[in-house]
Amino acid sequence: MGLATAHGLARRGREVTLVAEGDAARPASAGNFGLIWVQSKGQGMPAYSAWTARSATLWPDFAARLAEETGIDVAHRQTGGLHLCLGEAEVEERARFVAQMSNQMGAAGVRVEMLDRAALREIAPAVGDAVAGASWCAMDGDADPFRLARALGDAARARGMRRIGGAGVAAIRPDDAGYRLEMRDGTTIRAARVVLAAGLGNAALAAALGRSFPVRPQRGQILVTGRLPRFLGVPTTHVRQTAEGSVLLGDSKEDVGFDYGTTMAVGAQIAARAVASFPVLGGARVVRTWGALRVMSPDGFPIYQTWPDLPGLWALACHSGVTLAAAHAGPLADAIDGEAAPPEIAQFTTERFDVPTALAG
Repeated sequence: MGLATAHGLARRGREVTLVAEGDAARPASAGNFGLIWVQSKGQGMPAYSAWTARSATLWPDFAARLAEETGIDVAHRQTGGLHLCLGEAEVEERARFVAQMSNQMGAAGVRVEMLDRAALREIAPAVGDAVAGASWCAMDGDADPFRLARALGDAARARGMRRIGGAGVAAIRPDDAGYRLEMRDGTTIRAARVVLAAGLGNAALAAALGRSFPVRPQRGQILVTGRLPRFLGVPTTHVRQTAEGSVLLGDSKEDVGFDYGTTMAVGAQIAARAVASFPVLGGARVVRTWGALRVMSPDGFPIYQTWPDLPGLWALACHSGVTLAAAHAGPLADAIDGEAAPPEIAQFTTERFDVPTALAG
């Protein structure tokens, strides 16, 4: 999300310096599944449903603008998306969830419907007999996260963004001009405004400023097959065929601390569900796997934080960086630059984790 926000600020004509540790930091964006997902987002937090829907609506123009500025097609598709249900028990569970979320998602302009197997096969003919139904949302889609990162970086650099890589930030200190960033290589950067978007590293950066920023890692594993003939024209929560024909399999959720590894047991579970969903994958060859760490808040929703006594400083975190990229490069960057904050994000501060404050409100 840091790169999307930096791009948005550069587009507004701001002088932007992006401080990045590079691949050694294992950014969550490097392991992203690439979904732009609206259905099911925000249970218990209607503002998140609205914020996610807003970003999905902004995505077509966002992708077109990146292509125009950089020549990079980020492979954005808003084809609609499916959450597949294996067996009737999963259909019933999903139908209850969709019904519970209907008013909340409807208020955000999101319509989700349940499909039986016959209706599902009109959209995804390759689904297997184990798939009893699915939920469907026309607003869902996907994009290539690697192309997206490259396009954002190229577009921001073309507008003057400077990138400092490798060293990392050792300390942040307020000073008369705003903030002084002391780098691990001994150099210093001064800035009037600072955006902390270091993922799981934000906890330590905020703590150095005497602030709490509660984030934790959650591992997800992904398997990637070699290229296959086109069999899937829409993304699903567990299986996504890319523009090149390779297939991503995933959606594990593991609380294993800061372990980026992969395991045979979870990989086997991912593969088994994928093959049950699409039997054509039974003969596919897995060419690589990886593990990545999601940046999770205590309730799973984003954090967009400012503090009154630290003017000009924002701290950001979310685990849906591709879905929300258009919003981060647009209305969130506008707010950081001094415009009114989008009403959808008013609740996404750390104060919601302060029980006495929440009860008093």
